[in-house]
Amino acid sequence: MIKTSDVLILIAVAVAFMTTAFLWFQGADTKQEALFTATWIPSILTFAIYFKIITRRN
Repeated sequence: MIKTSDVLILIAVAVAFMTTAFLWFQGADTKQEALFTATWIPSILTFAIYFKIITRRN
């Protein structure tokens, strides 16, 4: 069953991905910012997995 928290996490990942793509294609001046925001995607997914594991244990 898909929970509201799962949907919100996927929305956060999608927003981070779109922000990364937008910054990357803006030009040479924003490439560093794009790489920085690209690191948010695995971080968000890692926290999501962590919280899923914690809620299964309880």
